[in-house]
Amino acid sequence: MSSANMDLVRSIFADWEQGDFSSAEWADHAIECVFADGPHPGTWTGLAGMSRANRDFLSAWDGWRIEADEYRELDPERVLVLAHMTGRGKASGLELTQMGALGANIFHLRDGRVIRLVLYWDRERMLSDLSLSDTGA
Repeated sequence: MSSANMDLVRSIFADWEQGDFSSAEWADHAIECVFADGPHPGTWTGLAGMSRANRDFLSAWDGWRIEADEYRELDPERVLVLAHMTGRGKASGLELTQMGALGANIFHLRDGRVIRLVLYWDRERMLSDLSLSDTGA
C-alpha cells in the first residue's frame, strides 16, 4: 500500500521524467532546496530560491533528464528516490551516462507539502549523510 507522501513524490517524478520542472505546487512556500554535491552545491530557501537554483542548474545542460530507479519510504516524513540522470554538459560536452550519474533525492514532507528537498549526484555521499542523520549525529 502506498502512502500519501509516496504518491506525492511519485507524481513529482512523473513530471520530472518527462522533462517538466515547471510545477512547484507540491512545495511548501518556505522549502529548503539543497544540492548536497555535484557541480554546484548549495542551499536555497523558498519557492523563488528553488526556482532560481533549478533554472541555473538546468541552463548548464542539454537534454537533462532524471528517472527514478527506486522509491523508499524512510519514515512518515521522508521519501528517498534513487535515480539516474542523463544529459550533456553545454560547456564540457560530457555525457552524464559516461560519468555514471547515479543520484538520489530525499524529500522531507509535512502536511502534504515538500518542506525540504536534498539532491545528490553521489549515492555514496547520500548513504553517508543518511546514516549520520538516522543516528541523530
